[in-house]
Amino acid sequence: MQEVRHSAVTVAVTRLVDPAQAREADAWARAGQDLARQAPGYLGSGWVRDPGEPRAWHMLYRFADPESLAAWEGSPERAWWIAAGSDLVRTHREQRLTGIEGWFDVPVGETGAGEPMMITAPPRWKQAVSIFVVFFPLSLLVNWLLGLVIGGWPLPVRVLLATVVLTPLMTYLFLPWITALLRPWLHARPRGRR
Repeated sequence: MQEVRHSAVTVAVTRLVDPAQAREADAWARAGQDLARQAPGYLGSGWVRDPGEPRAWHMLYRFADPESLAAWEGSPERAWWIAAGSDLVRTHREQRLTGIEGWFDVPVGETGAGEPMMITAPPRWKQAVSIFVVFFPLSLLVNWLLGLVIGGWPLPVRVLLATVVLTPLMTYLFLPWITALLRPWLHARPRGRR
């Protein structure tokens, strides 16, 4: 029987926070990150506050697969953490994203009806350009540095080692950084559309 492989899952949650309790909510969010960091399959998390709506905090957490996400969400640690924040925050909206789009979708405020708006993922060509802009120079640098040390090794081994080095760098550092840096361009409306 062939094993079914799942892709990573990003959960985007909009939580409403009383601005008068922002410091407490910040400590609560950090405690949740510290707990999640210990869970198997945890890939990262973070949150941003919406400058247009100070009550809205957009939180993201990412797990390697649906099973590790389910284990975290069903854990006693997370249940305790959620209960501890029940007087601080109210969950307003939750969305699960798979694949690379999870890094490109950005929650941005609420509509007049009180529903959160999401900027949809930019066109795939913009996603590809964003990845290329950091991956190409990083790949050149890593391959050059590895070539100084393991230049005589067989090509498949060199490529494997470069991939092992590049994957976490792209996932944790460079992809979040470049998507934040290019956000205005990624989410710019096409000319002629308002």
